[in-house]
Parts: sequence; structure tokens; C-alpha cells
Amino acid sequence: MGEAPAVLVDHPENGHSNGVCVKSEPENTEITVDVGDRIFLIGGTHERNNFSIGVQIYDKISNNWFSPIVLGTGPKPSKGYSAFVLEQGRILVIKKGSPRNDSIWFLEVDSPYVREQKKLLRKEVVAWSKGVRGNAEKPIVISGPSGVGKGTLISMLMKEFPSMFGFSVSHTTRSPRSMEMDGVHYHFADKKVMEKEIKDGKFLEFASVHGNLYGTSIESVEAVTDSGKRCILDIDVQGARSVRASSLDAIFIFVCPPSMKELEDRLRARGTETEEQIQKRLRNAEAEIKEGISSGIFGLILYNDNLEECYKKLKNLLGLDGLAHVNGVEIEGINLPIEYAVSKMEDKIIIQETGKETRNK
Repeated sequence: MGEAPAVLVDHPENGHSNGVCVKSEPENTEITVDVGDRIFLIGGTHERNNFSIGVQIYDKISNNWFSPIVLGTGPKPSKGYSAFVLEQGRILVIKKGSPRNDSIWFLEVDSPYVREQKKLLRKEVVAWSKGVRGNAEKPIVISGPSGVGKGTLISMLMKEFPSMFGFSVSHTTRSPRSMEMDGVHYHFADKKVMEKEIKDGKFLEFASVHGNLYGTSIESVEAVTDSGKRCILDIDVQGARSVRASSLDAIFIFVCPPSMKELEDRLRARGTETEEQIQKRLRNAEAEIKEGISSGIFGLILYNDNLEECYKKLKNLLGLDGLAHVNGVEIEGINLPIEYAVSKMEDKIIIQETGKETRNK
């Protein structure tokens, strides 16, 4: 996600006249946006085709309509829309009469993230995203004992905001569990190779956990940052201590279980460890929780007693509570007029009211 222009609401007497006039009727629940050799239809309910609110694409070359894979949590239906094509393959979508937490959206149609997903999925892809307030550029370090639900929380975050976050894939010398994929869940490495790379200074942090090496390479963090995403690091307390002592400016979050009994139940429910391994993890968990809470490493503590509630708190801590944020400035809700024009002047989007005299007759 690149920088977005500031958004202003203007009136005819201010003299901004260049742009595309958009008439937003009460029943106009869709809008088309022309981007190169394609037209994007945003919104709309087409009962005869059984389409839900979403995005359709018309290809001018093949003269065909088709439905792309739509990633991310998109906007809810509105009374009307306005749209403006931005740089870096994005469309700014403004919703008429919506509250401040639902006015400003971005549809990514040819961003680096979308191009990457097209290659992976081998299908047409678009992605919804929206601005946030707070420390949006800082990486996020999430720690907690095994079985506390860190991985689930991260998966939920990346599913809802797929183009905003990138997961730093850690290295480990342990063997893969069932269904784990190399390069996706972990980079599974030979112990001697990893020890040499640690010695050569290629790792931001590393630790020995349960007899195995775990670590985050500098290259894995740089790969996420280079793709324009906010990096998430899922590491243990030892690793978090190393990152805290490094030059990386990050947000540190520690996730706690509601109780040791609940944590034990979760570990047993996974069915992936022997009794000896479970007891070892529980002993380590007690030490991790104590250190995580009292060490001063973590600025934010979450208790995962209810997954959905914990996820809501996580989003709130990260500034993902719905407040639109463009170029570091919080944007109030925009009540668009019935008729208006949208234009771009330097780094600003001008929303200009039109047809005022007609409505006053």
C-alpha cells in the first residue's frame, strides 16, 4: 500500500473545476471505473445474475465480464459511491453517507501485492484495504507460550488485511509437523547451516527452544518490507529480547492464556506432542509468561480467553479499529452531496459539490 492523497470536500465557489462529474442517486449502488484496457464495476446487486456486492471486471480486449478473486474484508453496501484512480494500481473508493469508520476504502487492482497473488493463484485478483491510524509502518513482534493462539490471531489478521501485512517466516531446525510447508510455516533448516549463518550475522534474532534453534533472518524481514507490507514476527520471548536490543523499531505484544489449565487443554487438543513434550512445554510456558509480563520487553499484553474478543483487542492495539487514516491524518466521515465532481490536484483529492442551483429551484 503506497501513500494516498489527502481528501477534501469543496464547494463550487472555490473554483476547482477539473475532474470527473459523478451523480450519486439514492438508488445508485454501483460505479464503474475505467483503468487501462479494463473496466471495474464496484458494488451493485444484480439479482438476475445472483451477484452479491463485490467487484466485476470487463475486459475490453476480449469483450467479456468476469469475477476476480476478491481478497480482504471489503466495504458494506452503501447508498452511492465515488471512485478515483490512484497510482500504484489502486482505486480510491468513497462511500456516500457512511460513518467515519466506513467512508474511505482502497481497491487494489494492480499493486505489487495483487500481482504477487495473481502469480500464486494463477487467477485474476483484486484486494480491498483501508487506511489505519497509529504506528502503521512499525513491524509487529508477537510472542507467547506454545498453544496460546498466536498463530491463529496472526492468520485472522492476515485474512482480513491481506495486502497490509506480511508474515516474516522464521527459520527452525526442528522437523516439520503434519501439513507444515517449508517456506510457508517455517524455513526448515539444517542445524549446522543455520549455526553458520547465525555466526555470519545473517539473523536478527535467534534462540534455542525445546532443544531446537529458531530464528528470524534479516533477509526475511527485508523481503516483507520491500513488498510494501507491515512485517509481523511470531517469535518467542528470547527472540523478542534480542529484537528489542537491536536497531529494529517495533511494536511488542505478548499473548497470555487465561490459565495454565486452559493452556494444557489446548496443547493436548493439538495431539502433536508426547506427554513428555507437553510437560516440557508447560514448564517453559510458566517461565515465558512470567518473563513476558515482568521483563519490560512487551509494551502490550493480551489475554486470549476468548478468541474473537482477543482479536478485536489486537486490532484496536494496532490501530485497525476502523478509523480511516490518509497520509497520517485521521479523516472524519464524509457526507457526499447528491451531485459532485472528483478531481486530483497535486497531492489532494477534491470532492466538489455541483448542481446546487438546480436543487434550489
